[in-house]
Amino acid sequence: MSGSLCGLAISAVKQFGSVDCRPGVEVIVSRGDALVEGGVDGASGSNGVIRYQHTQRGTVVQVALLIGAAVCFALAQFFPAPPFVVPMVLIVCVICAYMFSSLSIQITDRALHWSFGPGMFRKELALTQIKTVRVTRTRLLDGWGIHKTSRGWLYNVSGFEAVLITLHSGRSILLGTDEPEALQRALTRASGSTL
Repeated sequence: MSGSLCGLAISAVKQFGSVDCRPGVEVIVSRGDALVEGGVDGASGSNGVIRYQHTQRGTVVQVALLIGAAVCFALAQFFPAPPFVVPMVLIVCVICAYMFSSLSIQITDRALHWSFGPGMFRKELALTQIKTVRVTRTRLLDGWGIHKTSRGWLYNVSGFEAVLITLHSGRSILLGTDEPEALQRALTRASGSTL
């Protein structure tokens, strides 16, 4: 590595927190929560070098669950129910709102990882399994959360923007995100897949 490039790497460490300067590897700097053109987030994790990282807040799911809890509570005022039903439904709605409060997506040099909320629902996909990646939109009928749709498994917490990932096996995955183009670029670059 040339002296000026080493100096740039040292400046990057001071400014951004981490850098990957191994021989034969482009200089990778950590720069927050998204892909950086000409380089990517290079913090080192237990699963390898982080190439992309982003968390989307689950506003739609949280609001829907909390409205559902409020409706349940209001209906219980007019229709008799056993005393344990309303508190139990309210607790389940609040726990689900917490569990689906966000969707975090991370791409390392080996795999695509995604998880909901505090990380209880985690999935991982080896980059070598990815055939194509394209930006798409989900329909209102597709909903949010985790479930199978006509186009494959959907993992989403808010909005209609998504990335459709087609695997070599023929299966498909829809990952909801509020920055689909950045996720597509990062996945295409990391996996060597096509658009």
